Amino acid sequence: MQVNIAESWKHILQPEFEKAYFQNLVQFVKEEYTNFTCYPKGSDIFAAFDYCAFGDVKVVIIGQDPYHGVGQANGLCFSVHDGISHPPSLINIFKEIETDLGIPYPESGDLSRWAKQGVLLLNATLTVRAHEAGSHQKKGWEQFTDAVIASISEQKEDVVFLLWGGYAKKKGAKIDKKKHHVLTSGHPSPLSANRGYWFGNKHFSQTNEFLTHKNLSDINW
Repeated sequence: MQVNIAESWKHILQPEFEKAYFQNLVQFVKEEYTNFTCYPKGSDIFAAFDYCAFGDVKVVIIGQDPYHGVGQANGLCFSVHDGISHPPSLINIFKEIETDLGIPYPESGDLSRWAKQGVLLLNATLTVRAHEAGSHQKKGWEQFTDAVIASISEQKEDVVFLLWGGYAKKKGAKIDKKKHHVLTSGHPSPLSANRGYWFGNKHFSQTNEFLTHKNLSDINW
């Protein structure tokens, strides 16, 4: 079965595409997109892989679901298209960058600028029905994204994984912590952030310190 995913990932993930669970997932997603409004648009489902080639991955940020509001999801976790109001989690991410690195709060919420520098912005579930959070969970996406994380862990080294919140930390079970640098904190959503589990984590400066230490170019956040 052919899946429209970037060439650099195709040979790595091809074994997944052949599995029964993935073929069932494709059928489910096709039916959902035919019968309901779903996000992101079809051509953006694998955007995280289009913007960030396998060989370029230096940092992985794991989200949960795509945004389910009109025009928000663009296939990169926590990211929105230009001109779209920043959701609360993204606001808190930018606030932390502002205090951590002294970078002014940006106008654009489109994080493709990070992805092009080697940040894989991976949601655990890559699709969602409009206005129904979690509606495409437990249909096979989680198994697929576990395989993505496992492939990065096995085939690369010195990748920084940013695991925000309990859900992302569970996804991190696939990571070989001897080979990679794992940073964890609370989720940037207001519920977690306002309880003191997000702000001050300094993940952005710590990521760049690690990359510099490994003689890799840092990320312009």
